[in-house]
Amino acid sequence: MKVLLTGSNGQLGRELTRQLKEKKIVHVGYDIPEFDITNKVEIAKIINKEKPTVIINCGALTNVDGCETQRDLAMKINAVGPEYLAEIARDLDIVLVQISTDYVFDGNGICENGSLRPYLESDPIDPKTVYGESKAAGEKAVSEITPKYFIIRTAWLYGDGNNFVKTMLDLASKNPKLTVVNDQVGSPTSTVDLAEAIIDLIQTNNYGLYHGTCEGQCSWYDFAVEIFRLAGIDIPVEPVTSEQFVRPAPRPKYSVLENKALNDLNINRFRPWQVSLAEYLENLK
Repeated sequence: MKVLLTGSNGQLGRELTRQLKEKKIVHVGYDIPEFDITNKVEIAKIINKEKPTVIINCGALTNVDGCETQRDLAMKINAVGPEYLAEIARDLDIVLVQISTDYVFDGNGICENGSLRPYLESDPIDPKTVYGESKAAGEKAVSEITPKYFIIRTAWLYGDGNNFVKTMLDLASKNPKLTVVNDQVGSPTSTVDLAEAIIDLIQTNNYGLYHGTCEGQCSWYDFAVEIFRLAGIDIPVEPVTSEQFVRPAPRPKYSVLENKALNDLNINRFRPWQVSLAEYLENLK
């Protein structure tokens, strides 16, 4: 097996690089500018040179608000890029892993028996943002073009890079109190757990669509409170509504994903989100 990673300088790319190295899996990482996913000729040259058996595409435009004002760029990177990779992967018989997002859903959750339940892989998608639309188009391209694919939707990701955990710690060091939204619910997910799941999957031929998030759910407010509790930081945190934090792109009110496909294969190794967070904060020290 030889893995080619795109977006290797991102949070997930860095963690995958670390784990592939640890597991002694041959790998090579690329990122912009040398790997421009929107230039099919150039990326084909690199792929032909490296001859991977697996491509893991972590490259994406993930600035949710930025995508609203840069629709063309978002579609190029998040939809057309994966389309190019899928065509190359199909023609060269390479397995393609496409990382996707909870934003492909409408963010309202699915009501059953009077309460919300997590989204399953089989639930209909209905993106409400340009980011979500572009990632949904990327999923569609990959699943329709190449037979050997894994699409993995994740959410609320944190790892080696800029993320909510580091933002909260930074804000706590500069402010006497904080306000955090309490009406958006999801599953904080460690890149450690996600990278493990991806590496598990690429060693199988169970191709298809998966959800991959840490177990359990919370609001951003709950997440912040737990970060400060684990870090031993005493700071007042006030819950507020989304209406008090108006953003260019609407945020999902409910984006909990259930790892049903991984559970069905008995290879769901995602930990409770609090456990993964505690490990992450310990390592940050």
